[in-house]
Amino acid sequence: MNTDYRKPLPGSHLDFFDTRQAINDIKPGAYDTLPYTSRVLAENLVRKCPSDILTQSLEQLVFKKREHDFPWFPSRVVCHDILGQTAFVDLAGLRDAIAAKGGDPSKVNPVVPTQLIVDHSLAVEHAGFEKDAFDKNRAIEDRRNDDRFHFINWTKTAFKNVDVIGPGNGIMHQINLEKMSPVVHKRDGVAFPDTLVGTDSHTPHVDALGVIAVGVGGLEAESVMLGRASYMRLPDIVGVELKGKPKPGITATDIVLALTEYLREQRVVSAYLEFFGEGAANLTVGDRATISNMTPEYGATAAMFYIDEQTIDYLKLTGRDDEQVALVENYARHTGLWADDLATADYERVLEFDLSAVSRTMAGPSKPHAKLPTSDLKQHGLLGSMEHDEGQMPDGAIIIAAITSCTNTSNPRNVVAAGLLAKKANEYGLSRKPWVKTSLAPGSKAVKLYLEEAKLMGELESLGFGVVAFACTTCNGMSGALDPEIQQELEERDLYSVAVLSGNRNFDGRIHPFAKQAFLASPALVVAYAIAGSIRFDIEKDVLGTDKDGNPITLKDLWPTEEEIDSVVANYVKPEHFTKVYEPMFDLKVDYGKDINPLYNWREMSTYIRRPPYWEGALAAERTMTGMRPLAILPDNITTDHLSPSNAILPTSAAGEYLTSMGVPEVDYNSYATHRGDHLTAQRATLANPKIFNEMVMEQGEVVQGSLTRLEPEGKVMRMWDAIETYMERKQPLIIIAGADYGQGSSRDWAAKGVRLAGVEVIVAEGFERIHRTNLIGMGVLPLEFKPGTTRITLKLDGTETYDVKGEPSPGAELTLIVNRKNGESESVPVTCRLDTFEELSIYSAGGVLQRFAKDFLEAEEAGDDN
Repeated sequence: MNTDYRKPLPGSHLDFFDTRQAINDIKPGAYDTLPYTSRVLAENLVRKCPSDILTQSLEQLVFKKREHDFPWFPSRVVCHDILGQTAFVDLAGLRDAIAAKGGDPSKVNPVVPTQLIVDHSLAVEHAGFEKDAFDKNRAIEDRRNDDRFHFINWTKTAFKNVDVIGPGNGIMHQINLEKMSPVVHKRDGVAFPDTLVGTDSHTPHVDALGVIAVGVGGLEAESVMLGRASYMRLPDIVGVELKGKPKPGITATDIVLALTEYLREQRVVSAYLEFFGEGAANLTVGDRATISNMTPEYGATAAMFYIDEQTIDYLKLTGRDDEQVALVENYARHTGLWADDLATADYERVLEFDLSAVSRTMAGPSKPHAKLPTSDLKQHGLLGSMEHDEGQMPDGAIIIAAITSCTNTSNPRNVVAAGLLAKKANEYGLSRKPWVKTSLAPGSKAVKLYLEEAKLMGELESLGFGVVAFACTTCNGMSGALDPEIQQELEERDLYSVAVLSGNRNFDGRIHPFAKQAFLASPALVVAYAIAGSIRFDIEKDVLGTDKDGNPITLKDLWPTEEEIDSVVANYVKPEHFTKVYEPMFDLKVDYGKDINPLYNWREMSTYIRRPPYWEGALAAERTMTGMRPLAILPDNITTDHLSPSNAILPTSAAGEYLTSMGVPEVDYNSYATHRGDHLTAQRATLANPKIFNEMVMEQGEVVQGSLTRLEPEGKVMRMWDAIETYMERKQPLIIIAGADYGQGSSRDWAAKGVRLAGVEVIVAEGFERIHRTNLIGMGVLPLEFKPGTTRITLKLDGTETYDVKGEPSPGAELTLIVNRKNGESESVPVTCRLDTFEELSIYSAGGVLQRFAKDFLEAEEAGDDN
C-alpha cells in the first residue's frame, strides 16, 4: 500500500487515498479532465500498485497512452454456481496437484473476498400456471444437483474468504445491485471504491451504481481470486451522451434494445462506456441497470453511470444503512466521483443517443442487437396467416413466454408495468393461449413482496405468470420440458415455434431445443404475447380478444400509463421489502477449516464433479503448433453457446449417450451447464450446438447445419464428438479457423476448456470478443488474428489443409501461419498474436492459469515464502 497519498476523509473517521493530488503531481489540473473510469482506476493504482511502476502506470491515464500494462486489483470476485463451482473444482484439483508435489494444499485459498451465489441450476420443469411450481422446481433442483451442492457446501468451510448464498434466493447480479455492493468500501480504516470481476458476462449490471464491475471467465476469476493482478492497457473509454426523455409507454427494455443495436453499429467492442447528460440524470438506477446489464450484447466491457442523487435514492430504497449511504455521498463528492464533478471529463470519442426517438421495441429473431420495432413486424416478415384447425397450434406459435432475467426484474417499473397490464387483461377476461408455457422468475425475492403488497401478484398468476424460481432460468436455457402433447405436435407438424422472454440472450439453440427462434421483449410485452399466442401477430394493431360487450381489445387498451406505474412504485416498493429479504440471507456464520479435509473426496461415479485433468494427457504435452488439422472452419458471430451450449441435453447427443451409460435417467440429464464440474460430460458439449455451421461440411454447395465435422485425412463427415475422440486417440494437434467477433456471449470457460481438451492449440479468427480471448489464453490456447483483408474465404480454406505457426509469441507480435495445402503447396500468412499483455504471455507460456499459479506457488514454498 502506497502511504504517500493517504489522508483523512473529511466528515468521516476513515482515511482515503488522494488520487487528485497524485494525478495533478504528474500534470497540474489533469484530474479534472479524467473520465470516471480513469479516476477509479487511478485510485486503485495509488492505493495498490507497486511503487516502482506507479508513476508510469498513472501516466497511461493522464496522457491517454497505451504503451505499458498496468495492474488492476479488484476488491471482490462474484460467481454464480456454474462458473463459480467449476472455478472451485479447479482450485480443488490444484490443491491435489500441489499436495502431490509436496506442497501444503490448505494454503491454496482465494486472497480476494469471493461471493458465490447458487442461481444457475434451476430448470422450469413446472410452469407458472401450476400450483406450487416454485417448491416443485426447487425440489427437482436439489435432487438433480446433489453432487454439485455437496461440493459447493464443502467449499464454504474448506476455503477461506468465500461466502456462499444457497439456491432459491435470486440472481447474482440483482443481489449484487440490491445488497452486496457497498459502492464504497471501508476496510482497515480506509474508504475506497468498490470494484469487482464476476464469472458472468452480465456482471456490469452493477455499473449502474458507479461501480466498475467486469465480466470475466472462470479462469480469469481464478487468477484474481488467487491474488494475481488483472493487467490491462488503458481501455477505449467512450462517452455516451443521453439526450431527451423517453416517450410515454416506452420502457427501459425498449431503450436498451435500441441502444444495443446502435452501440454495436458504433463498434464499442471492449470499450468502457460512460453514460452522461440530461437523459442519463433522469433515468432511475433500475433503468440504468437494465442498460448496464446488456453490456456484453453491445460488446463493451463496462457501461458506467456516475454517482448522483439517483444513486443515493436507490441505496436508501434498497435498505442500505444510513451510515453507508452517507459515506457513499461524502466519498463521491470529495473525490470527484459525483456527477457534477465530471462536467469537464475529456473523452477521446463521444456518442449521442436520443431517448425520445425510441419506440416500442423487441429484439430478434436470434441476436440481442437485432432491433425489432413492434411497429415494423410486417417489414421483418414475421406477420402471416394464423389459420389453424381448432385445438391446434398456429404457425409461429409462442411455446414459451417468460418474465425472466435480472435485466428486467431488477427494475421495479418494468415488473410493475407487467403486473398492471395483467390486471387490465384479467378485467377484460383475456387469458393466455393453452400452448404457451408461462413463467415468472425474478432475480430477487423482494420482487414478489412488492408485487404482493400492490395486489399485482395474483393478477400475474391468473395469466399463468406465477413465480417458478428466484434464479436465472429461461434466459440461460433452463426453460425445462414442454408438455409432451405440445412437443409431439411440434415434432409431427414441424411448426415454426418461438420463445418470447424478458432476458438478454436469444442466440440460436439457447432457449429451448423446440423454440426455433427467440425474441427479447419487456415484461409487459411478454404478458401480451402470451395472450396473443403467436409471433405472427401484429402486437400493436391486432385484436387480443373482446370485452363482455364484444368490443375488440388491443394492446393500447391494456398498456398502463406512466402515472399508474409511478404510483405503484412510489406506494409499494419499500426499503423494508429488501431488508426483510437480505438481512437473514447474509447472516453468514461459517467456521473455516473445522472438521474438514483440505482435499476433496471425489465421488467416482459423479457426472457433475470430477478431479480436473489439467496436469495430464494433452495438457501436459508440449504444444508444437505444427501439423495441426482443422477441427472446424467457422463463420462470423460464433457465440460461446455454439462452442459449448448450456441448455437441455438430448438423449441422442454425445453427452446424453454418456450420461445414459453412467446410469443417469433421461429425466435427470439436467443441462450442459450444470455438468461443467465433470470434464467427461462437459467436453462432450464441445461444438455440440445443433445450430452451428461448420464450413468443412458441405452438401450440394451449401454448408450443412449441425454439430458435424469432417475427419481428415479420410475426408469422412461425422458427429463432432466422434471426430474429437478419434483425434484425441491419434494425439493429433488441432486448429480452429473462424470469422469476425469470435466468442460472443456468455463468459463460458468451457468454450475454451472444451477445445483445449480436444487438442486445439491455436485459434485464428478475424476478431475475438474480450472474455473468450482471455479464457483461451487461460487454457493455453493461442489466439491469432488475421490481418485486415485476409479471411478464411480469401485464403480459400476448405479443411483439407494442415497448419503450422512460426515465430515467438509475444504481445502484439506478427507471427506466420503456414497453410499446407493438400496438393503439396504452402502459403505463408501473416497474423497478429493476440496475447495483449505480458501477464497474458506469462499465463500462456506456463500452459494456462492453473499451471502458472502452481509453478509460482511451489517456487514460493521452496523459497520459504508463506504469503
